[in-house]
Amino acid sequence: MSDGRHAIRFTYLSQEDLLQAGCLDFRLAIDAAESALLAYRNGDVLFPEKIVQIFNPETQERINCLPATLRREGVCGVKWVSVFPSNVSAFGVQNLAAIVVLSEIEKGFPFAVMEGTLASNVRVGAMSALAARYFAPEEPRVIGFIGSGEQAKMTLLAMKSVRPGLVECRVCAKTVEEERQFVRELAPILTDMDLVAAETDSAWAMSESDILVTATSAQAPLLKAAWMKPGSFYSHVGGWEDEYAVAKQCEKIVCDDWEAVKHRTQTLSRMYAVGELSDADISGNLVEFVAGDKPAREREDERVYFNAVGLAYVDVAISLAMYRRAVEAGKGQQLTMQETMVFDHPCISDHIRL
Repeated sequence: MSDGRHAIRFTYLSQEDLLQAGCLDFRLAIDAAESALLAYRNGDVLFPEKIVQIFNPETQERINCLPATLRREGVCGVKWVSVFPSNVSAFGVQNLAAIVVLSEIEKGFPFAVMEGTLASNVRVGAMSALAARYFAPEEPRVIGFIGSGEQAKMTLLAMKSVRPGLVECRVCAKTVEEERQFVRELAPILTDMDLVAAETDSAWAMSESDILVTATSAQAPLLKAAWMKPGSFYSHVGGWEDEYAVAKQCEKIVCDDWEAVKHRTQTLSRMYAVGELSDADISGNLVEFVAGDKPAREREDERVYFNAVGLAYVDVAISLAMYRRAVEAGKGQQLTMQETMVFDHPCISDHIRL
């Protein structure tokens, strides 16, 4: 019999476990994201390059492996995430699925395996909302969306948490039915907002918006510069979603991490690759404004462009916060990786095949 010295066990958390524990909490996520940015700035985060396997360069179907370590927390995590934009049209299922593994760094053993799509989508909203806290107008009334999927929904909820005075949301999608689904799902949650389907009219959705969000899987210049009024804040969530003139007219361009952004497939990185944007055109990374190193919004008529490529250490920080809350709530299953080491198993010779 095993004495338990070599047993390795971890907590498994499904999406339902996380929801029931109250982990769909944007204040929790925004606080975790802000703390992670500051920790990285202070040298308390290990953040290696992600590994990307792209199966279709045209549609960007891919699986990514994103590791990071929070030194002060003593936690190393990894997000394994698939992004298949054609899933919705081809199979009628979501285009993103993720799992997160968290390990302690004293012995190196995993202590949590979690559904990661929730944390990943919440992170998208949380980072946009954190940027909006510093760069959006103080009293925005209208928010406009191009895109109506999970990340758009999460971003609206997160934005409402930092700008509660928002009273109208205009949503534009590829089809009117997608817009109406967005309204049906969020109207019962945001009872103090008017949610309006744009009937696929992007110009109408965006032109009067104080906050503009593009959250699509498209690779096209959907947002036009003429639709971004003075004083508005634009959060760019996806890959290539806006014409180059949008960034060129903005007084500030802010990234979660410019060095990471400029080597990817976002609008800004495309502009950088063809010489239409330089390092000097970037106002700074979000953490510089969070830490007070640089001034955030300085004028009421400033247009501000925010682009987040997604940082693994923020995903890990949000996942860790969710894990802790779920455990406190008594959610999850204890699973066993091993009871003992391989050659300590009784009758190990019965299991060997040569």
